[in-house]
Amino acid sequence: MTKPKQALRITKTPRSGPRTLCIDIGGTGLKALILDAAGSPLTERARVKTPRPAQPLAVMDALEELVMPLGRFDRISVGFPGVVEEGVVRTAPNLHPKWNGLPFAKQLTERLGKPARVLNDAGLQGAGVVEGKGVELLLTLGTGMGCALFVDGRYVPNLELAHHPFRRGKTYEEYVGLGALKKKGAATWNHHVKRVVEQVLPVFNPRRLYLGGGNATRLTLELPKSVKVVSNLAGLLGGIVLWRDA
Repeated sequence: MTKPKQALRITKTPRSGPRTLCIDIGGTGLKALILDAAGSPLTERARVKTPRPAQPLAVMDALEELVMPLGRFDRISVGFPGVVEEGVVRTAPNLHPKWNGLPFAKQLTERLGKPARVLNDAGLQGAGVVEGKGVELLLTLGTGMGCALFVDGRYVPNLELAHHPFRRGKTYEEYVGLGALKKKGAATWNHHVKRVVEQVLPVFNPRRLYLGGGNATRLTLELPKSVKVVSNLAGLLGGIVLWRDA
């Protein structure tokens, strides 16, 4: 199986236009980099561990410390692990209950001094990889399991497949999340992912199914031709999509 490429090609001659700070908030790590106006990286990816407990103030303190060394930026895109509606967090199952109802985009704008837009992390990663034709589905394998559905390139928001019952009383997330990987080991976890793929393909009938997230590099199973493993960097590179209308 072909592994997703992880290397970044840094733009040596920055294109004119706004610089976008892209942030990926995960249950395990916080990542950030800056993109030029065309969506090419201007910096290496910076990363720190997600604070525990992952309360909003602790995460925002960590984000501010993470992004300051990256340099100038004009706007902010954030991938968040939960349901987000118009910049307001509705769920954050792998962080902390205090996130529920938080106007995160507004507070991040106040903290960093630049306009911020926030989208579900799987939705943002999908925006960075989809081809924009027909039905496309992305599953992210990380601390939990993210899911993003696209129809002709349009994102269908707030699809939380991860928390739906799957097998033997366990949800999808409990079956293929980081906890299952640590408890069962890589071989059994790969078998679990195979079962999930076999389940979702005849339900959504996507033209393309993408597997991403930080644990996608642990995949060793043989996949159908319609299934593609993508780099976790897409969660950051897709950040430019949130500002296409600007």
